[in-house]
Amino acid sequence: MVRILMVCLGNICRSPMAEYVMRHLVRQAGLEREIAVDSAATSRYQIGDLPHRGTQRVLAEHGIPCGRHRARQIVPSDYQRYDLIIGMDDENCEDILYLLRGDPQHKVRSLLDWTDHPRDIADPWYTGDFETTYADVLEGCKALLMHLTR
Repeated sequence: MVRILMVCLGNICRSPMAEYVMRHLVRQAGLEREIAVDSAATSRYQIGDLPHRGTQRVLAEHGIPCGRHRARQIVPSDYQRYDLIIGMDDENCEDILYLLRGDPQHKVRSLLDWTDHPRDIADPWYTGDFETTYADVLEGCKALLMHLTR
């Protein structure tokens, strides 16, 4: 089984969005026994909080259930628990490397690295644009799933 951890700053906007979009795609592909997805934060700001209402709204608009997610912070033991640890932007990836004390197995990547146009996913906490974030997350998750199923 491939275990994936999606990570952003607070674990209430981008990373839970990526978690639930990826779970949805995995379920549609019938790969639930082969791919597991979770999410976490690099910060402690939102620990225990539900996904942002904008994340909940955009997921609902696209028919994707949000589950019982509560924000949590990534911890060093996550490095052994997950096969891929995916940040939403370069700053997230730098913070992940710091919190995990390195990446000797090269597990840390950015979500849009698997696309034809690698770039950061803008944080809708600051932009207010959850739909653009959703489009970027969907693009990244589809590309990642394609990579995993080759």
